[in-house]
Amino acid sequence: MKRHNNLFEQIISVDNLELADINARRGKSNQACIKRHDENRKPNIKKLHLSLRCKRYTTSDYTTFTIKEPKERLIYRLPYYPDRIVQHAVMNITMPIFLSTFTNDTYSCIKKRGVHKALGNLTKSLKNVEGTKYCLKIDIKKFYPSIDHDILKNLLRKKFKDKDLLWLFDDIIDSADGLPIGNYLSQYLANFYLTYFDHWIKEVQGVTDYFRYADDMVFLSDSKSFLHKLLHNIKKYLTEKLNLTVKENYQVFLVESRGIDFLGYVSFHDRIRIRKKTKQNFARKLKRGADKSTIYSYLGLLKHGNCINLKNKLLNVAQKVFRAWNKS
Repeated sequence: MKRHNNLFEQIISVDNLELADINARRGKSNQACIKRHDENRKPNIKKLHLSLRCKRYTTSDYTTFTIKEPKERLIYRLPYYPDRIVQHAVMNITMPIFLSTFTNDTYSCIKKRGVHKALGNLTKSLKNVEGTKYCLKIDIKKFYPSIDHDILKNLLRKKFKDKDLLWLFDDIIDSADGLPIGNYLSQYLANFYLTYFDHWIKEVQGVTDYFRYADDMVFLSDSKSFLHKLLHNIKKYLTEKLNLTVKENYQVFLVESRGIDFLGYVSFHDRIRIRKKTKQNFARKLKRGADKSTIYSYLGLLKHGNCINLKNKLLNVAQKVFRAWNKS
């Protein structure tokens, strides 16, 4: 396995830090923290370059807040300068290396993949009705908070040998328990934490039809007993090698009996439906008065499901809302 070196100087170069500053602010340029940074932008970048070179940099304290939708989660936020710039600088250089380790079966936070690519590939697999009669569906208990720092650092040392870069990774990793949800770097480190598991699933366990989005996983087979044995092996691997626990709500079931509830949709061999809870959430938002972006978001969701009646209802509501806006 190739280990990468001589990356730190590229990461901390002024040119890369300036590029990271541009990337980190996309869609957020009106934020007060960015405006403050812009008052001394060039001196700030130079100062950050020197603090990284001299290893005086350390990750700042987080602020936290809780979100309720789609489920309750604690979100961590770092200052824009210097921390969010630093994390983008790291990923500018290391992104291709991380991507090269990921299998084609993981979809979260990867450009040109995402929810709809996962759903499309799941739909293709389900066309083989006999080969995908049964499904094993699992997720990991408190995945981000449970990521073990020592294990993650050891995995990174399998891929990188640049001591200065590893110092920076260690500082960011040790800045919070587990991996903090909300950190730009966390989503890639979380994917990387499971990447050798992904390879084990494909290359050792011989699973053909496998789909992972963060810690939500779907496995398909023509054999229920194979999936039960696979579940046993997965639990053992995750516990012993990654210090993770499979949630007790795991399921092994006949696909045609209830469909695969995954990424907001319920997929069968011959059709896809929108998850009932998703429809209920949207109905509540419509009742309160949905905005244009919400309506467009749900129209996008409906494109991938067999739900013509629901789509027509939504279009009727959208037309009424848009007419009301045009009059105001």
